Amino acid sequence: MPFTPKSLIIPFPKTPFFFLKPDSALLPNSKPFFYPDFSNEIHHEIEIVIKINRLGKNIAEKFAHKYYNEIGIGIDLTARDIQRKLKEKGLPWEKAKGFDGAAPISEFVPKSKFADVCNINFRLDVNGKTVQLGNTKDMLFSIDRLIAYVSQFMTLKIGDLIFTGTPEGVGPVQINDRLECYIADEKMLDFLVK
Repeated sequence: MPFTPKSLIIPFPKTPFFFLKPDSALLPNSKPFFYPDFSNEIHHEIEIVIKINRLGKNIAEKFAHKYYNEIGIGIDLTARDIQRKLKEKGLPWEKAKGFDGAAPISEFVPKSKFADVCNINFRLDVNGKTVQLGNTKDMLFSIDRLIAYVSQFMTLKIGDLIFTGTPEGVGPVQINDRLECYIADEKMLDFLVK
């Protein structure tokens, strides 16, 4: 969990945790998300997303800012009921995280649009009510730290996307919900659950 949850007291992790989603999980802006028949508990997790712009391996944290120049926003949709069963058995989570459409994503904007990428407000509204509100300054690991860490294990390629983590307020989505995601006060992502 890349943000500090106020409602939980947990030890601070020493390293980030990551998993992969296939490109079939990407859901372009404004396309509806169709609730899958294999789950009864899909949850939303809003996240700032960065797009890698150059090939990199074992990237030093002090140089990580050179490996992305665009920022977007996305939702990490999770089949929580499936994830729970996988966790109980000690199995990987991809089935609960990587299904078709599980990564609705906005268009990207230049990071130069922001005075400080370590101080970006973002939020998720569901049916007009704000349910998640975050700021990149509250992340457990900075964007640069995440890039450096992931690049230790796998080569980052041009166009790779890194979802950076979610603030508190994660919760379920239902059919007919409308999800709207904002960076600062600019709506970046808007879609319906069907």
